[in-house]
Amino acid sequence: MTTEAQKKLEEKTKRIYTTIRLEEPDRVPIQINGNIFAAVDAGYTAAEIIYDTSLEKMKDAAIKFMRNYDPDFISPNVGYAGEGPAIDMMMPKCWLWAGMPDSKIDINSLQQFIEYPILMDDEYDFFFSDRTGWAMKKSLPRVAKYLEPLANISLPFSTGAANMIIGEFSKPEVKEMIQTFWKLNDFYNELRPKQAAIKKAIMDMGYPDFSSPANASVPFDQYSDFLRGTILSLCDLYERTEEVERFINERQPIELAKIRAMNRDGKYNGKFVYMMLHKGVDGFMGDEHYEKYYWKHLQEIICTIIECGMIPHIFYEGKYSSRLDFLGDIPKGKAVYKFEDTPPELVKRKLGDKVCLTGMFPNQLLDYGTKEDVVKEVKRIIDICAPGGGYIFQTNASLCGNSKKENVVAMFETVKEYGKY
Repeated sequence: MTTEAQKKLEEKTKRIYTTIRLEEPDRVPIQINGNIFAAVDAGYTAAEIIYDTSLEKMKDAAIKFMRNYDPDFISPNVGYAGEGPAIDMMMPKCWLWAGMPDSKIDINSLQQFIEYPILMDDEYDFFFSDRTGWAMKKSLPRVAKYLEPLANISLPFSTGAANMIIGEFSKPEVKEMIQTFWKLNDFYNELRPKQAAIKKAIMDMGYPDFSSPANASVPFDQYSDFLRGTILSLCDLYERTEEVERFINERQPIELAKIRAMNRDGKYNGKFVYMMLHKGVDGFMGDEHYEKYYWKHLQEIICTIIECGMIPHIFYEGKYSSRLDFLGDIPKGKAVYKFEDTPPELVKRKLGDKVCLTGMFPNQLLDYGTKEDVVKEVKRIIDICAPGGGYIFQTNASLCGNSKKENVVAMFETVKEYGKY
């Protein structure tokens, strides 16, 4: 790293930590995920980057975005970059990605999740009594085509029945699945050093990396997102309360143990633990259910992340106006809260003296608004959220391929000029 890059790194790091402590830095920091806009701006499509296993296109797009726009964080770009061939081998059933065979989505689309229940009504006894058996027989075959052979493997009770074990794992479809495991393992062992090299190249340009090795999630979100789906999980709050409580109470200690294991050696002190929240949103559950099934666990997770020396960076997706009175009950100046669709005036009034705020700029203005619209809204949000410190400018979603370049430029320029203290 050059002396100039080291100075930039120190300035940006100081700016960010000062803001998280709810103090005023030299200017409002800006955290923008270039994502698909970065690819398109560099002359590529998301599909090209997903299927470029060399990661050269991804690297080129990422470096150009950082050089051209100069955000204050390392910017993650196109999700699943370079992983296209591996995803093709896995054949997931629950999502769509740009460039996939017979694709139903655009070559510059974000990944699209397809929600359907994985845990069926008649499987709870199996699920709670033999989680591994249920995952092998039911869950995994439902989420990826290459794992379907697991559903038909039948193992004996005794290890002495060697012929039966050998026979089960020698079925043609099982052998093919195992060979796919090996291919995927080799694939990712080759890809990871290339991913690390891109991150290092950007850090060497003077950009801090605040990411930790893992994310965290609320047990009820795990239940809803990955087991029952939105509609059934809502019904379960009334019709399967015992099962809901049993699952989230079993998962919470596991989630807390995972968090504690992240930073045992102190390597990730001051790093972010990202959380994307879904089912705590306004309108999904009432306050009583929210406090019992969601906030109690989220609060404990937030406090545990802080106790472990890391910083919770939480994305409250959707509308969260009715939850704000809960969210401030954590240690002051120790967390970052991103909001998508909650009025900034309300967020600042309720939480501005408790946590660092980010988000709330409507991403669609970059796609469909004018330059003047963008400048006006940037100034409005800074006027509301920046006084006294504690605000990092961020759009409420990642940049997409439709974002107008002149609007993105105007956004960055306005934050850096108008956001000075």
